[in-house]
Amino acid sequence: FSWKHSLRLWSLVSFLPWYYISGAGQKKMQSSRIKAKSTTGRAEGPYRCVDHFDSLANEDFSGKDTLDKLFDYAVQRFGPAHCLGTRDVLSEEDEVQPTGKLFKKVILGEYKWLSYNEMDTIVSEFGSGLAALGQQPKSCVAIFCETRAEWMITAQSCFRRNFPLVTFYSTLGEDAIAFGLNETGVTHLVTSAKLLETNLKNVLPHIPKLKHVIYVDQKKVSTDGYPAGLSIHSIESVRELGALPENLERPIMKPQPSDLAVVMYTSGSTGRPKGVMIIHSNLIAGMTGQCERIPGLGPKDTYIAYLPLAHVLEMTAEISCVSYGCRIGYSSPQTLSDQSTKIKKGSKGDCSVLRPTLMAAVPEIMDRINKNVMSKVQEMSYVQKTLFTLGYEYKLDQIKRGYDAPLCNTNNRSNEEAAGGQLRIMLSGGAPLSPATQRFMNVCFCCPVGQGYGLTETCGAGTITEVADISTGRVGAPLICCEILLRDWAEGVALKPSKPKGEVLIGGPNVTQGYFSHENNDNDFFVDEKGQRWFCTGDIGVIHSDGCLQIIDRKKDLVKLQAGEYVALGKVESALKNCPLVDNICAYANSEQSYVISFVVPNQKKLTELAKKRGIMGSWEEICTHTEMESEVLKELKEVAVNIKLQGFEIPVKVHLSPDPWTPETGLVTDAFKLKRQELKKHYLHHIERMYGGK
Repeated sequence: FSWKHSLRLWSLVSFLPWYYISGAGQKKMQSSRIKAKSTTGRAEGPYRCVDHFDSLANEDFSGKDTLDKLFDYAVQRFGPAHCLGTRDVLSEEDEVQPTGKLFKKVILGEYKWLSYNEMDTIVSEFGSGLAALGQQPKSCVAIFCETRAEWMITAQSCFRRNFPLVTFYSTLGEDAIAFGLNETGVTHLVTSAKLLETNLKNVLPHIPKLKHVIYVDQKKVSTDGYPAGLSIHSIESVRELGALPENLERPIMKPQPSDLAVVMYTSGSTGRPKGVMIIHSNLIAGMTGQCERIPGLGPKDTYIAYLPLAHVLEMTAEISCVSYGCRIGYSSPQTLSDQSTKIKKGSKGDCSVLRPTLMAAVPEIMDRINKNVMSKVQEMSYVQKTLFTLGYEYKLDQIKRGYDAPLCNTNNRSNEEAAGGQLRIMLSGGAPLSPATQRFMNVCFCCPVGQGYGLTETCGAGTITEVADISTGRVGAPLICCEILLRDWAEGVALKPSKPKGEVLIGGPNVTQGYFSHENNDNDFFVDEKGQRWFCTGDIGVIHSDGCLQIIDRKKDLVKLQAGEYVALGKVESALKNCPLVDNICAYANSEQSYVISFVVPNQKKLTELAKKRGIMGSWEEICTHTEMESEVLKELKEVAVNIKLQGFEIPVKVHLSPDPWTPETGLVTDAFKLKRQELKKHYLHHIERMYGGK
């Protein structure tokens, strides 16, 4: 009681001075203001941002209407400043785990930086080298590579010379990559030595038009075992070729705003990947909208890059950072923090060294951070745990009111330091972020978390929450580059709430040109009577009274049970991820059955502790397959479901525990950690039959 009394007393004494000095009242008014309204007065919209209501923003980069002009302008403004940074690997060693598995651990050095001027030189030489190897304007160059500086250098080289860039996720699979390379008819491919050996070697004989493969690593790659007529080059040798005066001085065909900039391949629902065609003006418009929601973006910012660059969120974030003079430090999910899997104990992860101010993350990663911190809290002494809980609850209450609790921020110093201690904004995209995780990040990392909503087909642009918005569970108002319309959806009528609801359609100059093969273009894209392009997202949304959007369902994720009830699988999964025993979950149902089942990747530490309490011993696999542990997890899931007020028919009746985590490498989740439902269904078909009373 005395601690709570002291906190209240401190609040009373400090509140008024802090309130006026920090401008908290103004921020609260900003949070509650009307952010978007219907252009027609109809409930379904279209809804447009009130800050740019008269017309949609086509471009906002001082007349720079193509990506090469954006980069040239950035070089003029920020020439000697740091642009792209990479850490050297000082040493590597294999570490044997208790399970007998070998984990490779690394010690990394400081960041080494390329300035804007140095990057400009490399971009010129590499683009010139590609042209010298026969690459023609308006013909595609493919990139299949990890997130690293060479990816962005390749992209800028292609933008400058009007070579459309074809991108692939590293987890698409060999058949999908071969399909995309053949569909776009590429003759030049940029990759890494590792991906060349492990993912591409078996594919290359089936790509008849491919003539040149360029690897971006320093080490030499053996050319044995590759098809005759295919040339393998290092990026350095291509640069040296491009630096020759006769090549460097060749005239360049510059792109036009309507020229193709990127063909971005995403996983297709039919099994074949879909290549989204993005022109220069689409990307300019999309980035205009995104950057308007990031206040103060500029040369003082440092962005940490670790998400896949073949994902539209990461690609547009990095191009925007380069355009505004920010530093980009490259990382990976395995080296992000001091505790990351590849960082040798006692050495520094990338966040600690880089100290970023800006960071993008997918909800899966934020959920992991949340569970890891809370797990450490449980191991604290009684006094430490009490202090943390008091500070957490007090600050949480203040944040919900639209205020802050500076006194409690010292309580979170170790959490802040895990991300470098300088973060001012985190942006979440790729999937819905649970309100609990969003609040946790607000409290423990002392920075706003913006949720974004967009798709590859809209250049990643759609909505982003404003920094001042204190609400949770929503994705914000339309960006200034687009508008949002809700289309009636017959199957959703029974669930219709008082707020406007329907399938989300996004329209504006950021809407792309369709799919490379033209498959599904008529179903997914259309042009209205004013000539504006629209994309039908397949997501079901609700518009709140202030014009902000909330995504509540996915058409494909909605299943009608035998008795006629609709179950939104994504909603069930988002709710049940709050269970401490769950690291990941996939809900499953089909219309021939009357109940929902689930597959769960359990939290190893929590489940092992629970097994010991129940007297169950054995390997991790044996614990996961024990029927009593299945029952225990199911019991906890039901408790969480009841507390969160899921309907009875939404709660899973049976569960299968998976001892193996779902990673992009397993093919069961995308690079953005979205569930691949068809792949999960195939993988667990035997268990589906078992849980539904089959063989």
